[in-house]
Amino acid sequence: STMKIYFAGAIRGGREDAQLYKDIIAYLSEKGQVLTEHVGNMDLSWKGETSRNDENIFNRDIEWLRSANVVVAEVTTPSLGVGYELGIAEKTDIPVLCLYRKIEGKSLSAMILGNKRFNCGCYTTLEEVMSHIDKFLKEYKE
Repeated sequence: STMKIYFAGAIRGGREDAQLYKDIIAYLSEKGQVLTEHVGNMDLSWKGETSRNDENIFNRDIEWLRSANVVVAEVTTPSLGVGYELGIAEKTDIPVLCLYRKIEGKSLSAMILGNKRFNCGCYTTLEEVMSHIDKFLKEYKE
């Protein structure tokens, strides 16, 4: 059966990263079914998905999250939504990979970095993202 991957990234606060998300999602799509492909949608504005109300989005995303085998999150841009999703993933024992870029003057939350249940991978290039993903999925399958 196809692996189901939940990709999480800041939507309302992180649209400058949309192209990066799109590239990560494209790579993940080679590995399994990405439930949240819309996160990489370049047309999404900072307002997010305007065609659905917040409650619909929440219910749909929680359903996707519960059905996922793994979660891959890009956490460079802080997002309450992503943090909340990671909390649920941990509580429901879904393996999590957090990808982040080192940005001067900013540090990743200790709630993420200090959590031994999360795999955290620092990167500067897409190649490094790919190798973090490969390593994470290999461990998951074993």
